[in-house]
Amino acid sequence: MPIWVTAVLIAGAISIPGQPQPDRQADFRQAALEYGVPESVLLGVSYLQSRWDGNAGQPSVAGGFGPMHLVDAVAVPRGAHHLGDPRGDAERPMRVTEAPAVPPAAVERTLRQAARLTGVPPARLRRDPAANIRGGAALLAEYQRQAGGEASADPARWYPAVARYGGSSAGFAQQVFEVIRQGAERTTDDGSRVRLPPRADLPVPALRRAASRADCPESLACEWMPAAHKRFGKGDYGNHDRLNRPRRIDYIVIHDTEGSYGGIPSLVSNPEYVSWHYTIRSRDGHVAQHVRTGDIAWHAGNWDVNSRSIGIEHEGYLAKGGTWYTEAMYRSSAALVQHLATRFDVPLDRAHVIGHDNVPGTTASQVPGMHEDPGPYWDWARYFELMGAPITGADEGESVIIKPDYENNAQPFTGCRKSERACPAHGASTVWLHTAPRPDAPLVDDIGKRVGAPSTYSVYDHSARASTGQRYAVAGREGDWTAIWYLGHRAWFHNPPDAPTAITATGRLITPLHDKVPVYGRAYPEKSAYPRGVTFQPPSPLQYTLRTGQTYASGLTLNGTYHAAGSFRPSRHVTVRGKLRYHQIQLGHRMMFVRAKDVSVIN
Repeated sequence: MPIWVTAVLIAGAISIPGQPQPDRQADFRQAALEYGVPESVLLGVSYLQSRWDGNAGQPSVAGGFGPMHLVDAVAVPRGAHHLGDPRGDAERPMRVTEAPAVPPAAVERTLRQAARLTGVPPARLRRDPAANIRGGAALLAEYQRQAGGEASADPARWYPAVARYGGSSAGFAQQVFEVIRQGAERTTDDGSRVRLPPRADLPVPALRRAASRADCPESLACEWMPAAHKRFGKGDYGNHDRLNRPRRIDYIVIHDTEGSYGGIPSLVSNPEYVSWHYTIRSRDGHVAQHVRTGDIAWHAGNWDVNSRSIGIEHEGYLAKGGTWYTEAMYRSSAALVQHLATRFDVPLDRAHVIGHDNVPGTTASQVPGMHEDPGPYWDWARYFELMGAPITGADEGESVIIKPDYENNAQPFTGCRKSERACPAHGASTVWLHTAPRPDAPLVDDIGKRVGAPSTYSVYDHSARASTGQRYAVAGREGDWTAIWYLGHRAWFHNPPDAPTAITATGRLITPLHDKVPVYGRAYPEKSAYPRGVTFQPPSPLQYTLRTGQTYASGLTLNGTYHAAGSFRPSRHVTVRGKLRYHQIQLGHRMMFVRAKDVSVIN
């Protein structure tokens, strides 16, 4: 049996003849009646936590289980994931070898409370969706009682209990009631159809926003949690660069924290650590801003990208501790990105809204150490739908956009846990790339990421993966397989017509004007553009080249710039603007840059 078919069967999303099928709708109805909770409230809370999925008993990134996200396991993080040179600027390197240790977050273990209220053992609450829903209903009823409320049939009277369920979060409660107003319907990960009828007549309580310096949309209650901007040592400073003039924003970079939200305050307040603009908490979608959007945070490991981007961290792990993120976090993040994209005129596509794993290395030596988050379990298609910018294709075109069916795309991965070779089966947003159009062909290799070693199926190795929303030039088709140009080679992925993993697309392409065109990780200006007193940043080609006859998808085109920020005082910063033009291209899993004079544009 082909490996991709095996993975889907393991995921449990396909009905198996002879086995009773779940009736998740009945589970919600029965639990609501048993504990006197309006069914719409129970459905709304569950949807915002898990979209009614059971996730095969696996924990979320916040340690929550089942449709009601009952929290039982809290990982003890070492801190956030930034290592190496967080500024990515050879002119002023800052070395951070290890994240400072932080204590675990004090999180309410709701699964244990649900076990006491229902008498159901914790192990069953983790793995049995029906029992998990009963546990969530019992918690809501208890929170309503503690708040002095009645077991009313009116959903509007349950606002205090819903807010408590989300960790006393008004923003969470408002999103729940918005879901109830809008309604929802979907098939869960184990094949059960669930529907929440819309209640357009339900009043949604106004969000009470405290006065804050945070730059957020009106729909979110955002906290201002400032990052440190202090001198230390011999003339050094951290942990970001302030500006006294507007800057160009080309990218919004999506990260995960590789640690719990509880460690964020101590990390951002440390001037000898790094910085990012926002953090979003998993359990309720709470947003904290640390750096002004007009200032440069040190988050991407590439100074050129740092200087032209906004970085958003999401509580969770690429693989360790869980493989799924809450709907609450996706919704808050989507609202924030949509707000920022509108304000800074950033197109809502995957050439501009990128993962940390799409950021290129600054030099060839930096490529192997670049990061992999948010990884294959981040649902890019769902994310863009929530932004009102669904990923779509065209009837005809010479390129494709990767777009597998996330929930049924349980690709094989290894490395999620040290004790297990295979990761738990789960939906994914990526496809594997092979050297030939067959499943047993070797994976394509990345000479930069895996130096002298073949690609692997590790969840941390994106050497042979293409991700949802990324556009590539078509390099061939054979049967159910499609080839794309990827890192200088034809890379094949399974793309059958009856279950496509990519969609046809149009868009600008580039092809080399001569053989071995150099590729860069930074779009820096020519030497003549640098004024006196600013050190020239010489071009540093990466280990990849473009060969004649190859074609690559191109994103934005820009003139080279370099922001010299060697001083604590922003008035001493200098932005160098050149005439040398670059095209951003999708070369492999990461974006990179080529000089416009070296390539020809194909419209």
